[in-house]
Amino acid sequence: MRDDLKPMRAMVLRRVGEPLQLERRPLPVAGPGAIRVRIEACAVCRTDLHVVDGDLPDPQLPLVPGHEIVGMVESLGPGVTNLSPGVRVGIPWLGHACGCCSYCLSGRENLCDEPGFTGYTRDGGFASHVVAHADFAFPLAGFEDPVAAAPLMCAGLIGWRSLKMAGDGRRIGIYGFGAAAHIIAQVCRFQGREVYAFTRDGDAGAQAMAISLGAAWAGGSQEAPPVPLDAAILFAPVGDLVPAALKAVAKGGTVVCGGIHMSDIPAFPYRILWGERRVVSVANLTRADAVEFLDLAPKAGVKTTTTVYPLERANDALDDLRAGRFQGAAVLVP
Repeated sequence: MRDDLKPMRAMVLRRVGEPLQLERRPLPVAGPGAIRVRIEACAVCRTDLHVVDGDLPDPQLPLVPGHEIVGMVESLGPGVTNLSPGVRVGIPWLGHACGCCSYCLSGRENLCDEPGFTGYTRDGGFASHVVAHADFAFPLAGFEDPVAAAPLMCAGLIGWRSLKMAGDGRRIGIYGFGAAAHIIAQVCRFQGREVYAFTRDGDAGAQAMAISLGAAWAGGSQEAPPVPLDAAILFAPVGDLVPAALKAVAKGGTVVCGGIHMSDIPAFPYRILWGERRVVSVANLTRADAVEFLDLAPKAGVKTTTTVYPLERANDALDDLRAGRFQGAAVLVP
């Protein structure tokens, strides 16, 4: 059978809280301004867990999750001139922005009033094929290993935006040493910064990984670092860590909440916020973030640590991520 006549395979969320189901579907057609991509790899993000588990409301069901996609452009929709078949691209979480709201017009498309999100409001990458807006797909010239590149498309991009929001401080605390942290720790080392890694209590594997990537110190999430921090980034979606991070940063320091979802932040005394400390959140990403980071990552020598699963084992990958059974990132390969 010709490749263009073979059905696509997809792991589909039919109902929130239930396992994904393997389905075979007709190949999707790229409409105006869109491309069809044959997926080579799709990393599994904690945001996928939030979608599947119902922490993020109203996903577009039935839904194919996944937003850390690497693949080859297979066909072009009408009007696409910036890409061509056979080009490797990356497709991230932000799948569309309206281009005309006040946020888009001021260079803040990550805050768009009418956005589209890959693997949430539109089908994503837990599949053999995906259709994406051509303007929100990024050429990956020089990224020869799709498995290694896949985590860069969210863990790397959101990590990069979080690091930018943390400012220029030298001592950076990272709470939750998973996929994003293991990438951004390497960027910090390249930039000459010190990393202080905070993990689940007793997670010797994550702490050892942090040290192997150049961290100056690694300890439990409620431990005090050996020196005051200039900034802290929270990748763990745990609201209880916000007061802990505020205690760890020096006056004028910033605590960046890097996730799209977090459990409630408990009440805390004003004195740990006083001294011009700040708590800020990161929302999505801009295409400019992607261009910056994809240029920086090879220069910084970023190497991703991955655990590969076949597409049909997407539920196992989600379970293993939920339980913290691997270091780095899980990647589905169709």
